[in-house]
Amino acid sequence: MTASTSSDQSFAGRVPIAPQQVDAPLTRSAIFLVVGVVDRPGAMDTVREVVAGLEGLVKTVGFRDLPAQLSCTVGIGARVWPELTGLSTPAELHPFKEVRGAAHTAVSTPGDLLFHIRSNRQDMCFELERLLLGGLGDAVTTIDETSGFRYFDARDLLGFVDGTANPVGPNLPASTLVGDEDPQFVGGSYVLVQKYLHQMSSWAKLSTEQQEAIIGRRKADDLELDDAVEGQKSHKTLNTITDDAGEHDILRDNMPFGSPGQGEFGTYFIGYARHLWVTEKMLERMFIGDPPGLHDRILDFSEARTGCVFFAPSASLLAGLAG
Repeated sequence: MTASTSSDQSFAGRVPIAPQQVDAPLTRSAIFLVVGVVDRPGAMDTVREVVAGLEGLVKTVGFRDLPAQLSCTVGIGARVWPELTGLSTPAELHPFKEVRGAAHTAVSTPGDLLFHIRSNRQDMCFELERLLLGGLGDAVTTIDETSGFRYFDARDLLGFVDGTANPVGPNLPASTLVGDEDPQFVGGSYVLVQKYLHQMSSWAKLSTEQQEAIIGRRKADDLELDDAVEGQKSHKTLNTITDDAGEHDILRDNMPFGSPGQGEFGTYFIGYARHLWVTEKMLERMFIGDPPGLHDRILDFSEARTGCVFFAPSASLLAGLAG
């Protein structure tokens, strides 16, 4: 994906910027900002004012280069949801549930708000985050701040294309947006995030064929490999959730991050889903195994350092918090 920064772009590019654009296009850069709301008088009022006015802030920054596709999705955690919104809690919203397997654990870490900032320009992500934190001031504390980048043809740092199985077309909103099953929160989405660090030196010692068997796809052309008939399942297979209703998808917009000088190489996982249980089932199959004991072998080379759950309400609900 190539971003144009020319100032003479066609007016056809002047489309509204939706801050709750769950299905925003893949971009070159992203910032994942997780904050906690402090326990002091007025803090919740400040947060409410900032998130309710986010659409205007995104337009202010994004108007400078519309083709750069700046967007920001806000997720709200279970701890602050009732006080911040004044509403009942969405049906499946709860703090991240730790998943402890025999060998690896999906940890649960704090987080009240998630800001998922995306753009084809890193400077625009930076500027929006700067203004957001300036507005929030001492009402929040930063828990985690991760800057991601698109790596070649949408590959992770392990060398494989990431996000191939994302839903498209009419399956996209059907997989990501809450429907009539929770009428008060139609148009919202459950968001689960995890920050993984990779053991690159150990991964590099595997042959390409061994890596492909773990992932379940060919490395060069991303074609799927056949599912294992029995025994150890691949990462791809363990993340395929089916039941009597068919296959259940989620939308991933994962990003690599890292610092070679610090020996840090990772993937920031973010999954948007209509039903949180689908993403949770994927983690259960990965960390506990299917059958139990045969965990996802990618976890032998990738450690989960964070784990948070949020609900991204519809744009209209978010803007309505100002009232």
